[in-house]
Amino acid sequence: MILWRQLNWEGRAGAALLMALVLMALLAPLIAPGDPLAITGEPMLRPFALELHPLGTDRLGRDVLSGLLHGTRTTLLVAFFSAAVALSVGSIVGTLAGFLGGVADTVLMRITEAFQTVPGFLLALAAISVTGPSVPTLIFAISLGNWTQAARVTRAEVLSLRERDFVAAARTLGMRPLEIAFREILPNAFGPTASLAAISVAAAILIEAALSFLGFGDPNRVTWGSMIAEGRTVLRAAPYLSIVPGLALVVTVLGVHLIGRGFSRAERLQP
Repeated sequence: MILWRQLNWEGRAGAALLMALVLMALLAPLIAPGDPLAITGEPMLRPFALELHPLGTDRLGRDVLSGLLHGTRTTLLVAFFSAAVALSVGSIVGTLAGFLGGVADTVLMRITEAFQTVPGFLLALAAISVTGPSVPTLIFAISLGNWTQAARVTRAEVLSLRERDFVAAARTLGMRPLEIAFREILPNAFGPTASLAAISVAAAILIEAALSFLGFGDPNRVTWGSMIAEGRTVLRAAPYLSIVPGLALVVTVLGVHLIGRGFSRAERLQP
């Protein structure tokens, strides 16, 4: 287990950024109560023009700060859940392929390769076009193209572990094959797969923002991508409408990247 003191400055900076973002998401209903899509002021108020709207309002009169805070909730919810689903599915597929071998391995790896031939963003776009935009659909659509790398990494680890002594001992004790695969082998193979979490979260954040920017996000929720798209229409008159959520995206992805680098380095230094 990697402790806080084992993280370098990159990992600690990334963890601090993510904790601040999670805190923003949790406190959003207290800091900015009410519907973030509600019109609460004059249109196109510039930042700091009024105390009631510290980051200004958009072209419809909606509060930018409220949208930013509530958008954090949507972004983190979609990113964390889609990454968790992708890692879970990839771990299961990789474990079955590596442990069973033979025809099962061939079939599962051909399916994995088929998904890898299509960019994850296009898979997500196609899935949402069929099922309609909503938060659960976004989570499913993003994870649909994000599980293959976890499957390949898990399979490689399982192949290196399935002939170890502790697996032979489990067989001697009469454990069933799937029980051995998921109770004995998968926990030992999950370390390298878990290191992909930062990549999966960062990819999910960017894909969700891109989908929302194109109008495929949940219409009942404010998102950073939809805020950027809204600001694009008045970019010359009010550039802050796109800059504020754009900076939030940059900071979030940077935080995820830093914490991923910190954990990877700490894992390498562990005895």
